[in-house]
Amino acid sequence: MSVNVRIPTILRTYTAGQAEVTAEGGTLGEVIADLENNHTGIAARVLDDQGKLRRFVNVYVNDDDVRFEQGLDTATPDGAGVSIIPAVAGG
Repeated sequence: MSVNVRIPTILRTYTAGQAEVTAEGGTLGEVIADLENNHTGIAARVLDDQGKLRRFVNVYVNDDDVRFEQGLDTATPDGAGVSIIPAVAGG
């Protein structure tokens, strides 16, 4: 399954400045693995040391927050849009 992944500005150094890239995978976990294969280093910014989504990174598959779906097992149908959104803190 081919999906479109929207890359936030802070992670675009891994995608040669591209704001959107394509990736393959039937689940979010497979999509992230494919991203890592093609854009080395990006997975470490999205996943923690245990291989789970980082606490302050939100990921959406078509407008659905994967934390309220199946996490990394969330299905990514062909043509789906995946958005990676790091939390922003300020004060």
